[in-house]
Amino acid sequence: MGSADSKLNFRKAVIQLTTKTQPVEATDDAFWDQFWADTATSVQDVFALVPAAEIRAVREESPSNLATLCYKAVEKLVQGAESGCHTEKERQIILNCCRLLTRILPYIFEDPDWRGFFWSTVPGAGRGGGDEDDENARPLAESLLLAVTDLLFCPDFTVQSHRRSTVDTAEDIHSIDSCEYIWEAGVGFAHSPQPNYIHDLNRTELLKLLLTCFSEAMYLPPSSDSSNTNPWVQFFCSAENRHALPLFTSLLNVVCAYDPVGYGIPYNHLLFSDYREPLVEEAAQVLIVTLDYDSSTSSSPTVDGTTTGTAMDDVDPPGPDNLFVNYLSRIHREEDFQFILKGVARLLSNPLVQTYLPNSAKKIQFHQELLVLFWKLCDFNKKFLFFVLKSSDVLDILVPILYFLNDARADQSRVGLMHIGVFILLLLSGERNFGVRLNKPYSVRVPMDIPVFTGTHADLLIIVFHKIITSGHQRLQPLFDCLLTIVVNVSPYLKSLSMVAANKLLHLLEAFSTTWFLFSAVQNHHLVFFLLEVFNNIIQYQFDGNSNLVYAVIRKRNVFHQLANLPTDSQAIQKGLQRKKRTPEPISRTNSQEGVSMEGSRPAAPAEPGTLKTSLVATPGIDKLTEKSQVSEDGTMRSLEPESLQSSPEGNPSSEASHPRRDRRRLSSASSSGQWTPSPDWVMSWKSKLPLQTIMRLLQVLVPQVEKICIDKGLTDESEILKFLQHGTLVGLLPVPHPILIRKYQANSGTAMWFRTYMWGVIYLRNVDPPIWYDTDVKLFEIQRV
Repeated sequence: MGSADSKLNFRKAVIQLTTKTQPVEATDDAFWDQFWADTATSVQDVFALVPAAEIRAVREESPSNLATLCYKAVEKLVQGAESGCHTEKERQIILNCCRLLTRILPYIFEDPDWRGFFWSTVPGAGRGGGDEDDENARPLAESLLLAVTDLLFCPDFTVQSHRRSTVDTAEDIHSIDSCEYIWEAGVGFAHSPQPNYIHDLNRTELLKLLLTCFSEAMYLPPSSDSSNTNPWVQFFCSAENRHALPLFTSLLNVVCAYDPVGYGIPYNHLLFSDYREPLVEEAAQVLIVTLDYDSSTSSSPTVDGTTTGTAMDDVDPPGPDNLFVNYLSRIHREEDFQFILKGVARLLSNPLVQTYLPNSAKKIQFHQELLVLFWKLCDFNKKFLFFVLKSSDVLDILVPILYFLNDARADQSRVGLMHIGVFILLLLSGERNFGVRLNKPYSVRVPMDIPVFTGTHADLLIIVFHKIITSGHQRLQPLFDCLLTIVVNVSPYLKSLSMVAANKLLHLLEAFSTTWFLFSAVQNHHLVFFLLEVFNNIIQYQFDGNSNLVYAVIRKRNVFHQLANLPTDSQAIQKGLQRKKRTPEPISRTNSQEGVSMEGSRPAAPAEPGTLKTSLVATPGIDKLTEKSQVSEDGTMRSLEPESLQSSPEGNPSSEASHPRRDRRRLSSASSSGQWTPSPDWVMSWKSKLPLQTIMRLLQVLVPQVEKICIDKGLTDESEILKFLQHGTLVGLLPVPHPILIRKYQANSGTAMWFRTYMWGVIYLRNVDPPIWYDTDVKLFEIQRV
């Protein structure tokens, strides 16, 4: 039958279904088989031939027919999984049912009355045979998921058959050990099967259906109670799924082994169409959804870095019921870590390779899914996190993240990407090794729209952060706390900042310490505290190599004097706020000495008007996101109770995911309109805590010496002054060094919910062919146009 005929017959069946007012019996195979038996329709055809309005009409007007259609389609999948689908016809039926269910499921999920349908048992829907009672108890959803997992390891359909002859020795799908059929070499599997693009296409279709099953989460509004687990994911990742381990391994390995460059040959992708990429994308999306797990509410699966022994020890807590999270948290072999890290780094760097060898490699689009996967790996497997930080390989993750952050800073549709990049750097910055690794010279010349500099990866990080703060869009303001916390965390380990980076830090201090900025919002002064902490850490712990920073501090000494003499009377506060009305720019770019940008770079562009984006829930404030730890003499960290140390004057906000802009202070006076206004008491309460002693002492000692050199030698040349500062010392002259404070990321339900909305928003927007969820009534986020 030609494909035109087959489409026509399929369309006729759909029309019959929508026009029938009477229920069609489940036993009427002649009717139901029209939907899958004789048709060869692509998934795109199915989406075109089954319009949304008609699915909704059947749902409202003949619900029993929609129910029977779903039930019969699942039954076909179950039968195919039972028989091992050995014929071409059976395989076609499986794919047709798969596509049809992918089309219909979102419309079942969007209607609250239907949501329980797949979790009900269908009367008489046993799998044949006499003793049906125990089988009857399986809800339709479970039958569907089990059939799909069986089909993902079906010889000659989705995996290579291990049998040599084809004569009547087809493998029994129930007796095969699917661990021998893992899709790709890598973690826990050494054999790389021969690529087979038909198998890849079939796997992709089945994974698309799985992802659609899991997407019920999109139809529930975000809730602070992240414990409401997705029943589809919960069952799929439970011990009921006998293929959980090989499937987890297959998904992870397929993603991490993917090489879009075309096996090392540049421009190879122009000659071969890459059928692996859709599978890799689908695998990455299914993987991150199965790992959607709130580690703050449960006994965390991670093995703390202080414990000795391997991640597979019997002394470990049993870990979560979600087997995918469990397996991920238990990976522990060095070669497995190396394989994962190299794979993720290779894929994240792919868009950067594009910039200096355009078209040499296929440009991948799934970097956001990769960042979520990398986050989950670090969050659930502390051994992996320590492995990443053990060598300078972490920089192969850092540079792409900084590239994405810099590139997306002006684009409102990529706020989520900005957040996840910053969250990952915050997590890494809680470990001492990250700061140490940043001292490696930066020589890769990825064209980025930042000033040219010579220096280390720490300089690159500071310069990109400065660029985000001074020329990103308004909606990034809640991230400023996070960006500066990262700089504070690494500052005690930075051996020598370049002059460009030193000037950027002082420019930020200058911008953040103007009176209008300090007085215009209740938490703005925190940014000044963070920056002072950075300077103090470097002066106390890394004075010797940091003459550039010391010189910059001396040159800008008036900024510190102005802070020390900040006026606190009402009149001065009002005057400071008046100045704001005349200066609408949030942070001026003047006198930050913007150098020439790197050659070949394009300026960060805003989103094209009309670009779709999905809304995100607010992220918790920095005090909820992090927990303070003190670094002891021997480099170990101990957690501090929140009460014992408050470098910032306010208590913890009471609300769970406190919005950064909300009022959190009793000391501030509320005006009649209920708006917050700064009061003298409030300014005094934090001004008295500004940690200025170290810097004031440094200025007191060095400024007269530098001035004397200038007068004696008639110098205006900075190189002489820098030479003097390089050899200077402040030993014995500075206050006793303060303990190093690190603010480590801590899991909390606020970020768990943020990740859920971000991840599903990415998946929604990336699945456009076919547009699985487009124009359905999703509740987890709003779809907005820029």
